[in-house]
Parts: sequence; structure tokens; C-alpha cells
Amino acid sequence: MPVSLIVLAAGQGTRMNSDLPKVLHRLGAAPVLHHALAAGRALEPERVVVVTGHGGAEVAASARAFDDRVAIVEQPERLGTGHAVAQAMPLLEGVAGDAIVLYADTPFVCAETLQAMLAARRSHAVVVLGFEAADPGRYGRLVTTGERLDRIVEWKDATDEERAITLCNSGVICADSALMRDLVAQIGNDNAAGEYYLTDIVELARQAGHSAGVVLCDEAETLGINTRAELARAETAFQRRMRAEALEEGVTLIAPETVFFALDTYIGRDAVVGPNVVFGPGVTIESGAEIRAFCHLEGCHISRGATVGPFARLRPGAELAEDVHVGNFVEIKNAVLDEGVKVGHLTYLGDAHIGEGTNIGAGTVTCNYDGVLKHRTEIGPRAFIGSNTMLVAPVRVGRDAMTASGSVITQDVPAEALAIARARQVTKPGLAARLMDRLRAIKAGRS
Repeated sequence: MPVSLIVLAAGQGTRMNSDLPKVLHRLGAAPVLHHALAAGRALEPERVVVVTGHGGAEVAASARAFDDRVAIVEQPERLGTGHAVAQAMPLLEGVAGDAIVLYADTPFVCAETLQAMLAARRSHAVVVLGFEAADPGRYGRLVTTGERLDRIVEWKDATDEERAITLCNSGVICADSALMRDLVAQIGNDNAAGEYYLTDIVELARQAGHSAGVVLCDEAETLGINTRAELARAETAFQRRMRAEALEEGVTLIAPETVFFALDTYIGRDAVVGPNVVFGPGVTIESGAEIRAFCHLEGCHISRGATVGPFARLRPGAELAEDVHVGNFVEIKNAVLDEGVKVGHLTYLGDAHIGEGTNIGAGTVTCNYDGVLKHRTEIGPRAFIGSNTMLVAPVRVGRDAMTASGSVITQDVPAEALAIARARQVTKPGLAARLMDRLRAIKAGRS
């Protein structure tokens, strides 16, 4: 059956003490919102609706950056979770299958848990995700009879007996879309907070003769983010999980506690990652590649057998083919390096295509920006770029060509040619000593 997602992202997050909407703060180099969307994506949903409120335009833009098919609806007044879901219901009109309600500030609910909720829907009309809390605090309580879920009680409305229950509500709910629409329409706000609670649909379903059940998850999956301290703890938990997954999947992490992953980092088996490596968004590393210590990578693709670093920076659009070597203090941006290219050290390559087998000498720079526009540098196969070459784009260096060290290349270099673009050296015997004597005398006179 098809699945639809409703992601609630309307909260202001006042305890973050920030102008940025809470769900756009970053966790694993991605907005917290994207974590919920990523978990839901594994279900291959028919439709995804994000409910926005505070900072709605920014939140909508971020959601669409993750997936341009996301539908957006605004909750103009924050009157509770039931009211938020009600805003999404018209967008699910006529959509068959189940609907799952997720929370944009609860990033750790995993795809396997959501699959378990869908499986439980075979037995129950409404399924709630619950957890046994070490400290139940102010969580809503799940009131059950045997395996049957009777109702959910918010802490504000709970009796002392109900507050003693340790089975708590995560807020994630799954039900048939049409049934959810009918139940949400019946929710009232006769409670201590005067809000429309989505959790009321459990009792409404039971009153209508439908069954309700609970799927349990680990409490860690339900971690919500409301403060910067909680965001920091979430980052620690996220990195711990990503490191464990990488090791389990056959990646060598030499110092796991010093490696930082992004939400979408992909690393193939038998790749090696050295200490103090930071992955920004959009990094793919194929099997057998090596990332040495103190590298920062984002938006790049590294092929099998390539080596990067130490102390290298790869920026968006960097594409390294097989057996490429990028050494220390090299920066690459929006550039394709074909098979076997070597860029040893102290080099910047931006907006460029480097042909296979080319050697880039130390200190080479593609001068790609004229203050207004970016320009490309094209270097053919098996070229040799001498140390300290400035390639003033747009410029082409042909196959098997060479540039002399210290050259400023402003014109195309034909295939197999040697380009020398530097002033002729002039040597003045004894002049250095005479200049130093003169300077020392001037200094002595001033003192």
C-alpha cells in the first residue's frame, strides 16, 4: 500500500534562543528537518507534506532543497499537533494507503522503526510509536490493557496513577489516511492547554470500534531537540552512530572518535579514513580509497584507489577518478581530475578539467575568477605543469605539454609544447653585499 508522510515543522523553538527556525539548525551537517525526511524517504512515500509555521519560507525552501516534490502547508496559528495535522489533510484528499506523522525536531527515528509501524497496521487501525522511559518526566503516557492501546494521556491532564506509567508516547502515529482525516476532524481542545492534541485520535478510534496498538523503539530514537545543549548531545549521538555503522560496513577508521560525518556521507568498504577528517554534505568515497589525516571534504566524489591528504580540502564539484593523488595543502573546487592525476602539494585547482596522467607541480594555481565571472582551465592528458605555475583562465594546456616553473600562462599551450612565461634572470655580481653594507650604514646613522 502507498504511504504518505506528514512532517510537523511549525514550532518556533524559543529555547534555542535563535533567529533561525529550530528545525533548520544543523545536525550532521544537515538541517534537523532533513533527518526526518531522510528516514521517511526509505518508505518510498507517495506524498510528503511538511507543515510549516515560524520561519515558514525558510523551512519550505529547506524541505524542497531536500526533495523538490515535497508539498508545503502553513499552520498559521500554533494550536497543537492535531491542528497541525488538520492543515495537511486536504493535501492527502483521495490519496490511498497509510499516513505517518513525523516530527522535524525528532531526528533519530529510523526507517526500520517506521517499517515496523507499517507492519503493525495489519493488526491495528492506529499504531503509535512508544518507548519505555528511564525518566518519564513530562512525556505523554500510553494507557494500555494487555497489548491493546486504550488512550494517550498528556502529562498535564494525567492523574497521579497515570503519571506513574513509564510507557511513553513519542508522538509518531500511523493510520489509514482516510481514517486519520476523519479522526482528526473530531479532535477537540477541552484540555488543560486548550490545544488540539493529535494523540486524541487513539481514544476516538477506540470509541468508533477500531483497534489501536503500540510499536516500541529504543528511547534514544525519540530524542527531541529543543535547546542548543540538546542539539550538542544529538550531534554526539549522531556521530557515534555513524562511526559504528562505518566500521560495521568495512570502513577503516584509524581514530574513529576524531572523524565527523554528515547525514549523507557514503564510504565504500575497505576505504581508509585517517584521524581528524571532517565530511561535509554530499561526499561519496568509493571502496579502496584513502583519506589521510586533517582533511575537509564536501560535495565531492572520490574513486577507487585515490588518495587524499593529509591536510587537503575538497569542495563541491570535485571529482577524483581512480588512482588520483591529492596531497597536502591542496584545495580542489568544481574540478574533474581524470585517472592517475597527481597533485602533490600547495595547489589550488578550481573550475578545471585535468586529463589523465597529468602531474601538477607544487604551488600551481588556476586563476579562475576575474572579480565578476568564473572561467575554466582545461589541461590535456599527460601534461606536466611546473611548480608555481599560474594558469590564468580561460586557458587550455594541450596533451603532453609542459609549463616551465614560475610561469604565468595567459595563452593556450598546444599539445607537446613547452610554455615559458617568466622574466629572464639577471645576475649582478657583488651587488647584494654592497646593498647590505649601505643599508647597515643608514640604520647606524639613524640610531
